[in-house]
Amino acid sequence: MKILHILPSIDPKGGGPMTGVGNYGRQAVLAGHQVEVLTLDAPDARFLADFPLKSHAIGPSLSSYRYNKRLVPWLMAHAREYDVVVINGLWQYHSFGAWRALRKLGVPYFVFTHGMLDPWFKHTYPLKHLKKWLTWPWGDYRVLRDARAVLFTCEEERLLAPQSFWLYRANGLVVNYGAASAPTGREALRAGFLAAHPELEGKRLFVFLSRIHVKKGCDLLIEAFAEAAARDPELHLVMAGPDETGLVPALQAQAAALGMSGRVSWTGMLRGDMKWGAFCAAEAFVLPSHQENFGIAVAEALGCGLPVLISDKVNIWREIEADGAGFVAPDTVAGTRATLGRWLALDAAGRAAMAQRAGATFERRYTVQAMKDSLIATFEGAQA
Repeated sequence: MKILHILPSIDPKGGGPMTGVGNYGRQAVLAGHQVEVLTLDAPDARFLADFPLKSHAIGPSLSSYRYNKRLVPWLMAHAREYDVVVINGLWQYHSFGAWRALRKLGVPYFVFTHGMLDPWFKHTYPLKHLKKWLTWPWGDYRVLRDARAVLFTCEEERLLAPQSFWLYRANGLVVNYGAASAPTGREALRAGFLAAHPELEGKRLFVFLSRIHVKKGCDLLIEAFAEAAARDPELHLVMAGPDETGLVPALQAQAAALGMSGRVSWTGMLRGDMKWGAFCAAEAFVLPSHQENFGIAVAEALGCGLPVLISDKVNIWREIEADGAGFVAPDTVAGTRATLGRWLALDAAGRAAMAQRAGATFERRYTVQAMKDSLIATFEGAQA
């Protein structure tokens, strides 16, 4: 099967969508399928060389909407060469432009929303939501309406999607979503991370690994951590991730005001062995996010046998709670304080048991192999 994924960008700083496509695509290629990516990035973008799949970069594109006049002609010329076309994400030109071309050609397609229909955005950014409403009936509403299927990563995401706009019609399907597991040699990975950050040696580490963004609840975490850290001098928080909006200085000032400057480390974005080493050096992963359709980093942490302390706005929270693979609470300071407190109240045996359940949850639910099998079965079923 020949599959084309359309994304606005495959810059790794963008997080989950390009990571998920790259991870499952590698497995699909090994299974004999051909998986390619059409992206609106400029052809000379440095990160293109590191992407694991064949990519067609037709940028540069204009504005944050990423308008690109080459998209529709490219698809008109090449879309029929593929058995399956998948639009990843909404609200940028790649989705509407792809709909224009594919509808004209009569080529069926799928849409992966990647959490972009979560009603959290409507409540948090009402002006932006109003702007989306002005274009919704003529734009992404039709993208979803005409798709062979709209793909969601969990039942919670599928149920939330219709709440964003009352005008909504889509054939929603839930498919497995997965993340890469840590490479072998975890002790060496841990040692490598601590060698790069020797100040963390001997500390009890909580790791936050995601974009530094207001959506992620970073301020809640720092305040809740300050209270926990006051009771245990060995606790340390690692804040790992790219700062896309310039939020870090304000968060560092918050930590300083709470007397936590020396107890919080800011590593920037971690990749490869440094990322896996951070997971392997930690005793728990923390993400008090206000909105998360899946959370690639959550699954990666589970794959390292790392219990996860998350909010109930991470859409896979029901599975985490049911499996006993972590603790879940509301996306508030009190909720974050509660998850940290419940973890710290466990004895060594309790922590080890939860770590074992975390690894089992990953193997049962969130492997890349499971994602590949689910997507390929969905695509093949649509062709039957």
